[in-house]
Amino acid sequence: MSGRKQFDVDTALDQAMRVFWQRGYADTSLDALGSATGLGRGSLYGAFGNKDALFRRCLDRYTSIYGAQYERALAAHPGDPARAVETFFDVILGRIADPSVPGGCLIAQSAAQSATLDEENSTQVRGLLDMQRQRVRAALEDSSADARTLDELATYVVAVNQSLAVLSRAGVSDAELRSVVRLACTTVADTLARAASGPAAQS
Repeated sequence: MSGRKQFDVDTALDQAMRVFWQRGYADTSLDALGSATGLGRGSLYGAFGNKDALFRRCLDRYTSIYGAQYERALAAHPGDPARAVETFFDVILGRIADPSVPGGCLIAQSAAQSATLDEENSTQVRGLLDMQRQRVRAALEDSSADARTLDELATYVVAVNQSLAVLSRAGVSDAELRSVVRLACTTVADTLARAASGPAAQS
């Protein structure tokens, strides 16, 4: 046996991810990461590389956990895109209300700090936002709305989602967040309904 300390990589990633999620990239030190994971700098570097590389791994870990939940939500109501969006927001609100995880959203937190990220990390964050938009866009596809309307709705839904994360970090209440979601869902449903009614109903 080498005597090297063994640790679970996924557990360490989860612990590091929470630090980045809570503090943001710029305010996350190697000492904080070491304290959270129980790993010394040498072990952190040996397992994950530098801080930037670890941050990318944490973004991937976050996406693997929550992206799968979003995909299931958006696929839960085939043929009913408005209901799919509502279910998507239910998952978002559930994550925000979960006391076992930091407030807000790691991707939203990272997007707000894009100026502090290197090019590779900033590109990954933008890519994750675009991936979310693509998921929502696919869920909206089963409607009679034109492509431009669906593109705009998908961007709108993602914008509301990111706003929910920011508002929750600022201490906005669950009731207020749910009010935002209700208005957003109404906007999506009304827009899709007008499209289904044809041009005459939109004039």
